[in-house]
Amino acid sequence: MRDGIRWLVDLEHWMSSVVFARGISARELAVRMGGDQDGATEPITDAEAWGLGQWYRPGEEDDGVVRVGEHDGWSFALEYGDSTGGDRLAEISREGVEAVHYVPMQEHPPATVFYARDGVELCGFGLGEEIWRWGQEPDLLLPDLVGGHVLRPDGTLVAPEDEHYTDTYRRTLGIIEQRFGLSLPPACLKEARLPAYAVRGTPSMRI
Repeated sequence: MRDGIRWLVDLEHWMSSVVFARGISARELAVRMGGDQDGATEPITDAEAWGLGQWYRPGEEDDGVVRVGEHDGWSFALEYGDSTGGDRLAEISREGVEAVHYVPMQEHPPATVFYARDGVELCGFGLGEEIWRWGQEPDLLLPDLVGGHVLRPDGTLVAPEDEHYTDTYRRTLGIIEQRFGLSLPPACLKEARLPAYAVRGTPSMRI
């Protein structure tokens, strides 16, 4: 049974993001995000990852940490603190790799999805704001959004103004999930023990 990614909408307290990459290992994903290839911790939980860094240093670079794994044909990196997924998406996707970056914000500003392939950031948009799209091919996913009843053929939003944002987000994530075959077991976020890498700042990588 596939877990998909729509469940990410229902997270209330985890405000970091997740990067998916197809075509490289989990370790290579961590390296492309700024980690040392030999810098992995022993496998740790979500709670232990939050204990590694200082997430705000006035006047200095904040820490960024990722926990990485692989599932259903994709590597994934769960980001903590001031991580680097959004800054490095083109680098992550070089040499034919595909990358998807999901940032799970609350209603305003909206959650966002970015897609890159072969070193190029192709398209991105805010969930619930799919009428505004960017990237080198901003309309790449337009047929999917129309087919999934997020947008009308004329580019206007289908969702009624009074629809709760979680329902809107879930609909769009379902389209992304189906288009790319993305799946992430909920246990990977909290219970699973995964290796972690420092990708920014100077976190203490000892448990």
